[in-house]
Amino acid sequence: MFKSYIKLAYRSILKNKMFSFINIFGLAIGLTCCLLISMYIYKEFSYDSYQKLGDRLYQLDTYSKMDGKEGRSGKTPAPMAPAMQQEFPEIESYTRFIDAFQDDKTLLQYQTGKDVKSFYETKGYFADSTFFRLFTYNFREGNPATALNEPNSVVLSEEIANKIFGSEPALNKTLHINSTTNGVYDFKVTGVFIPSKIPSHIDARFVMSMKGGEVGEWVSGLTDMVNNNMFYSYLLLKPGADAKRLEAKFDAFIQQHAGSDLKASGRSKKQYLTPVKDIHLYATEGNVTPGGSLSFLYILISIAAVTLLIACVNFMNLSTAQSSKRAMEIGVRKVLGAEQTSLVRQFLLEAVLLSFISLLISLVFAVLLMPLFEKVSGKTFYFSTGEYIYLFAGFLLIAVIAGLIAGTYPAYYLSAFKPIKVLKGKFSNSLAAISFRKVLVVFQFVISVALIVASIAISNQMHYLRTKDLGFQKDQQLVIPLRTTTAKAIYPALKNVLFTNTSVAATGASIYYPGIVNFTDWLLYKQGTPASQTRDVYINRVDNSFLQTMGVHLVAGRLFSKDFPADTANSIVLNEQGVKDFGFTSPEDAVGKNIAATRDGHEVLFPIVGVVKDFHFEGLQSHIQAYGFLLNKRPDYSYLIAHINGGAIKPALSSIAAAWSKLNPNEPFEYSFMDQDFQKNYIAEERLAAIIRYFTIVAIFISCLGLFGLTTFSVEQRIKEIGIRKVLGASTTGIVSLLSKDFLSLVFISFFIASPIAWYFIHQWLESFAYKAPFTMWIIAAACIAALLIAFLTISIQAIKAAVTNPVKSLRTE
Repeated sequence: MFKSYIKLAYRSILKNKMFSFINIFGLAIGLTCCLLISMYIYKEFSYDSYQKLGDRLYQLDTYSKMDGKEGRSGKTPAPMAPAMQQEFPEIESYTRFIDAFQDDKTLLQYQTGKDVKSFYETKGYFADSTFFRLFTYNFREGNPATALNEPNSVVLSEEIANKIFGSEPALNKTLHINSTTNGVYDFKVTGVFIPSKIPSHIDARFVMSMKGGEVGEWVSGLTDMVNNNMFYSYLLLKPGADAKRLEAKFDAFIQQHAGSDLKASGRSKKQYLTPVKDIHLYATEGNVTPGGSLSFLYILISIAAVTLLIACVNFMNLSTAQSSKRAMEIGVRKVLGAEQTSLVRQFLLEAVLLSFISLLISLVFAVLLMPLFEKVSGKTFYFSTGEYIYLFAGFLLIAVIAGLIAGTYPAYYLSAFKPIKVLKGKFSNSLAAISFRKVLVVFQFVISVALIVASIAISNQMHYLRTKDLGFQKDQQLVIPLRTTTAKAIYPALKNVLFTNTSVAATGASIYYPGIVNFTDWLLYKQGTPASQTRDVYINRVDNSFLQTMGVHLVAGRLFSKDFPADTANSIVLNEQGVKDFGFTSPEDAVGKNIAATRDGHEVLFPIVGVVKDFHFEGLQSHIQAYGFLLNKRPDYSYLIAHINGGAIKPALSSIAAAWSKLNPNEPFEYSFMDQDFQKNYIAEERLAAIIRYFTIVAIFISCLGLFGLTTFSVEQRIKEIGIRKVLGASTTGIVSLLSKDFLSLVFISFFIASPIAWYFIHQWLESFAYKAPFTMWIIAAACIAALLIAFLTISIQAIKAAVTNPVKSLRTE
């Protein structure tokens, strides 16, 4: 019986080649989308799943509240984890982890004889000696249990070890590490690890011992549990310990150790635990790496589901539309004794067979599209043999489900034909079936139009992010990192060289610049008000020409300048938001007044010498906050900014590189452009926009594929009517209009259903931005015109072909 079903299914596919192709190709595209998105989702949920102690390992996270503003972070003060271990018997061990927060890259040097190999490396961290005991790493060299026991020890990733030492063993060799965060020290290589193919929320490429160096000295001097929330702390609970019960004790702990200090600063905080395996998707912002987004995954799942559903709708539509072609077959088989259940099984088997063929094609598509998908998603996909088998089994299940969904309605619809009516030639498509097909077409284009609206709206917002005035000059700004003590030391000489360069309009230096994370914020208060009424202010130390180079707009007072050499290191320039936060009536009122901070029980004053117009130092997802510039009296800067004259980028780079090589020959010259760096704040949004754009194209293509099939079938059914109309004088335009209007009216109905749905979801997405482009009617109108135009072009292919056909050919059998 099963063998006969296979034969019948095979013959049916060959008999209806074009419709079978549309069904198979449409399902293959839908399944390809599902496969790619399934791999992405699988990867997102697999983070840290390989951690051997993962069931007992938790990150200590912080919930804080100040001035009505709430925040969650994966960071804590340095003394908190050690104090908790001493106080709570449930904690077996702890480890702390901190990034080299003042280094975008760290200089690693290895000397062999007189030769010095220099490499700038990213993702360097400092950790306690217990780090590799708690976290699972596969060591190629060294012992993870003891790798960080000694001060000034470093563990390298296999990639860095191979780059520096080649095929030689790295163990016990000495690296000279020059870091703005930690200073200049020699480190002994005590381990080399092979990164896991399963992703982790910790993306370290090299890990240095927290002991030794300036970081170790700084950490050993930290005692309070309110400030310096910069450490990622992890607690290993004893077997059988209840994390929730332990968490319930944290409030009393905070009250005992930090309650008075929190009250004095007008803040409150709570600590809670997040399982390490949940950090990537369920933890807070401000973690080791940017976490995943559940809402983004829901969007992807929805896109995958509706894309596959659109393909299934094509199958339903074309199968029911072709019912007249199979009516005689069904009638004969029923007369010969076939039961409805056997016919249902046969039609379902046909659908599943088509789906299985589509799956094989989709696997080929997925492999071919994988490089593009990796680029769009920002993920690299590696799977073990076991995972591939598991994923393939899942894909096979998806294909079977898709086949059953696509085939269920046609199977019951076709198997319900009355054999007497069919064999008497009285069969015709029922009104209910035709209406259902129209509903399915509307459903397809509701999804397509909604995606078009979303794609246009997201592209509009991304254009707004790229072009909005940020309050400073971001174009033509060359950023030169000063990462080492040597680079910082040559700053005055390099600035003098740039000053004489005709390609360079202005230069300045700073610790931070707009677009990168600013790690320095102080609690300050207006002089004359209680010290508990503090306001959080981001602080940047700059030279006397940085603000002019950046082109910020002065509102009141003055900027730092070489014309005012008497300015002290406490002189401050505030932005307008800072003036508002401190309660000054106007920028002019603020100039000449003082804001203050409490340091070691003493009040330290910061005289306001100028106020600048608000500018965006973070991405447009965030509101502008209070920001202050202090004059750095020491030539200790992290970045040199050079404003390049228009059209002079290449000669400027060439001359600057030559000056750098002369002043600092042992370090590579690197640079970036500020506008590009600022745009990196929108990487997640850019990826979403790209994914929506690609899947919009896919959804439209599948919908149009089905529309093409239905139009083809409609033309076949009405071929003689078209011939008669042409004989009676109907024009080509009139016939095309006749064949198009029914389908186009369905697309138009789809537009009215899809628009409010798309508006709601886009409005929700735009809420994540503090500054956003308006969602105007032209976006919806453009989506409607695009959908109607695409549908008309699809329909017109067959409609025009039918309209220009010689009517003699259509009527010759009459």
